Amino acid sequence: MQLSQHNLLNRLRQRANLAAPGAFQYQYLAEGRLTRLVGMTLEAEGLQASLGQTCQIINKSGHSVEAEVVGFNGSKVYLMPITHFSGVEPGARVKPQNESAAIPIGEQLLGRVLNGIGQPIDGLGPVKAKDSLRLIPEMINPLARAPIANPMDVGIRAINALLTVGQGQRLGLFAGSGVGKSVLLGMMTRFTKADIVVVGLIGERGREVKEFIDHSLGAEGLARAVVVASPADDAPLMRLRASELCCRIAEYYRDQGKNVLLLMDSLTRYAQAQREVSLAIGEPPATKGYPPSVFAKLPQLVERAGNGPEGSGSITAFYTVLTEGDDLQDPVADSARAILDGHIVLSRRLAEEGVYPAIDVEASISRAMPNIVAPEQLQQMQAFKRLLATYQQNKDLISIGAYRQGSNPEVDLAIERFPMLRQFVCQGMAEAIDFSTAQLHLGALLQGNNGAAS
Repeated sequence: MQLSQHNLLNRLRQRANLAAPGAFQYQYLAEGRLTRLVGMTLEAEGLQASLGQTCQIINKSGHSVEAEVVGFNGSKVYLMPITHFSGVEPGARVKPQNESAAIPIGEQLLGRVLNGIGQPIDGLGPVKAKDSLRLIPEMINPLARAPIANPMDVGIRAINALLTVGQGQRLGLFAGSGVGKSVLLGMMTRFTKADIVVVGLIGERGREVKEFIDHSLGAEGLARAVVVASPADDAPLMRLRASELCCRIAEYYRDQGKNVLLLMDSLTRYAQAQREVSLAIGEPPATKGYPPSVFAKLPQLVERAGNGPEGSGSITAFYTVLTEGDDLQDPVADSARAILDGHIVLSRRLAEEGVYPAIDVEASISRAMPNIVAPEQLQQMQAFKRLLATYQQNKDLISIGAYRQGSNPEVDLAIERFPMLRQFVCQGMAEAIDFSTAQLHLGALLQGNNGAAS
């Protein structure tokens, strides 16, 4: 009686396991066959592969597609393509790969643009570097991390003075569409005092990738940056890999003792890519269409940033979070706020009034700021927020002329200083304002010097 392919493979595995101790051993990887394709999910049988392992799907003609194992059910193994796929046929060979690919890494990577699997897409040829890097991260014991003790100069006056960021801090940049988050990221990339900048453009429009590199980043910013781009038309796994590659590159430079600024646009697209993968393999949705695994993956990605052990470098990270309909209670936004060390909110109202960057100082907070700035600057920040809040609370009365000057000294002061408060937040795209200058401007503003923020 002829054995089926599945039973034959099982017997071969049993014989390999029963080999005598000391006998010649070799690694045996069982190939499988493609049996089903639904949407983006590929189903194979007879395959011996572990979760996350890369496989090659090979047709009779020799055409191959790279895929990754994303789940299994009994003898069925579920895969998803990493790149665009076509020409896949029933019964195609599914061949597991022994090792994950490594990417070249080093100083030669600066100024380059990569895709989600580390391949250059800037037309400048392959990256020639001595070191190589595998994507498997090394987790750091939280007790071994150095504390956040020093400020990170990002070149933005409102952030440096009112929302001071520490080296190793992780912040969210919450914004709807079209309020200037890409411009703000580009300004930070050019103006920051960080040693290395790693930029991840995840799931955004393909047109924005080149525009960000040419206009927002510029030649000056690109010279000390590494850009990883995976636009919206990439496969979900490619977007996930691009996000993880950004973190891995930043981790490499941190381990070299560098202070790294990691900018990822956007964390929401990462969550949406994970949602696509999870729903495709049958995980039930939980919160507004997001499966539970999405909210488990977010902290795993975010926790990779931060300070390394004492004596190593740091990763200061900004993750943009899209607030669709300007809803800050969106599940991803709500989850991100809970796991990040602060959040900066960009306001559509301010953008419509011509305030750029449109930072809503009242709605934003840096949780590490009290530990890294002088008490005097902390008091000045609180005074700035009090004046701004007082004006906003009485704005309607002031607008219709119902407020009588002299009724409340605090309101009078807020009315007098409001134009300076608004001007303090504004900053030109080509204007860099370092940490010490931002402090001087803040002190001068609170003393009533109108020229301080100009």
